Amino acid sequence: MRFHLVASLLAALAAVTTAIPTEQALEAWLKGPQGRKSPDHTSPRPSIHCHPKSPGRPPPFPQPRHKVCYVRSHNDGVTDDSTYILDALHSCNNGGHVVFSEGVRYFIGTALDLTFLKHIDLDIQGYVLFSNDTTYWQAHSFPFIFQNVTSFFKLGGDDVNIYGGGTLDGNGQVWYDLYAKNIYTLRPVLIGIDGLHNSIISNLVLRYSPEYYHFVANATNVIFDNINIAGASKSANVAKNTDGWDTYRSSDITIQNSVINNGDDCVSFKPNSTNILVQNLWCNGSHGISVGSLGQYVGEYDIVKNIYVYNVSMHNTTDGARIKVWPNSPTELSGDLQGGGGTGMVQNVTYDTMTIDNVDYAIEVDQCYGQSNLTLCLEFPSNLTITDIVFKNFQGRTSKKYQPEIGAFACSSGTVCNNIQATNINVLSPNGTNDAYCLNVDESALDVTCTSTYKGFN
Repeated sequence: MRFHLVASLLAALAAVTTAIPTEQALEAWLKGPQGRKSPDHTSPRPSIHCHPKSPGRPPPFPQPRHKVCYVRSHNDGVTDDSTYILDALHSCNNGGHVVFSEGVRYFIGTALDLTFLKHIDLDIQGYVLFSNDTTYWQAHSFPFIFQNVTSFFKLGGDDVNIYGGGTLDGNGQVWYDLYAKNIYTLRPVLIGIDGLHNSIISNLVLRYSPEYYHFVANATNVIFDNINIAGASKSANVAKNTDGWDTYRSSDITIQNSVINNGDDCVSFKPNSTNILVQNLWCNGSHGISVGSLGQYVGEYDIVKNIYVYNVSMHNTTDGARIKVWPNSPTELSGDLQGGGGTGMVQNVTYDTMTIDNVDYAIEVDQCYGQSNLTLCLEFPSNLTITDIVFKNFQGRTSKKYQPEIGAFACSSGTVCNNIQATNINVLSPNGTNDAYCLNVDESALDVTCTSTYKGFN
C-alpha cells in the first residue's frame, strides 16, 4: 500500500516533467495516513518494503521499542539544544523511542558523536536547525578521509530507525556565500554516517545542506526511503556539491522512493561501494546517478561493484547515468579537486529504465575525468578498469547543449574499459538525432550513432 502511494506521487511528478513539486503538495503527502500520530504523540513506524527490485540482502527488521523519551528544547531558534538531545538519546538507547516533537524547533550548535546508538527509534516530527557559526563548524565538525568531507554529526551504531516526517535544515545559505569567497572552506554534510548497520532512515525532509545531504561511510544493510531533498541558494552564489547521497566504503545500501532537487549528483557511488540498489527516484537539477569519481588518489584501490539503478526520472540535469574515472596522469579539475593515478575497478553496474527530460548527456562514460587534454589521457590510460556495464530502456529528450550528441562513451583504452552495452536507448536530442561520442569501445554493442567528436569533454 505504502509503495503505491510513493509510486503515485512519482508518477504525478513525472507527468509534469519540468516542474518542481510544491512544498505544500509534498508536506500534505508526508502528513497523510502514514504520518498520523498515536495518542502518546509518537509516530507509527513506517512499514518499509523494497519494490519492485529487491536488495541482495534481507532488509533490516527493527524490534519493538519499550520506552519513550521526549527531547526537550529551548524552542527559540538560538539556544543550543544539543545537551537535551544527547540526554534523550542516552536515556532511550538500547530499546527506546526518542521523539522530537511536532511543532517544536530544535537548534544544534555543537558537533554530536552519535555512533553509540543501538536498538533505537528517532522519531523526528519537529524542525531541526543547525547553527550558522561557520567558524565553529570548520574547527569542530567531524572529518572523513575523502575529499575534505566533514559532518555536523556522526551517525553510527546498529538497528537505528529514523523517521517522523520532520525537517533537518543545514542553514546552507551562509555556507554557499562563504564557499564563493573561499573554495577551501570545510562545509559539513547534513547527515554524516560512519559505521551504521541494519538501519532504516525514512520519511524525512532535508533542506539547505552546506554540501552533500548524505555521506554514507562504513555502513552495511541500510535503507533510505521517502526522503525529500531541496535547498537552492537564494543569492547569486550557487549551492555547490550538494549531492543527494554519496556512498563510501559501504555495502548493501538501498535508496528508494525519494524526490531530490539539488545541484550536484543525485546519487554518487564513491570508492568501495558494493551491492547497492537505487530505485524510484525523481531527480531535478542534478549531475545524474554517478559512479565516482574514482581513481583520484595514487596508492588507493577503488571498487564500485554490483550496482543496480532502476526507474529513475531525470529532469534538467547535466547527466542521466554517469561513470567518471580519473586518468593515470596528474590533473586538476579545480583548485580544491585534483588527482589521478589511482587503481581499482568498476564492475557489474546496470542502469535500467531511465526517463530523460532536458538532460545534457543521457549517458556519459568518462575515463578521462578532470583531464581536458585528450592526448595525455590516451598516453596515460587509467589504471582503473571499467567492465560489465549495462545501460538499457532509456527514453526521452536531451537538452540542446551537446546536440546532436545525446551521450558519450569515452574510454582511455580498450584493455581497461570493455563490455559496455547500451540497448533500447530511445533518447533523442532536440534536433532528432541520437549521436554519441565513442572512443575505444565496441560500437556494435551500443544502440546509438557513434561519432568521433566529443562536445562534452570536461
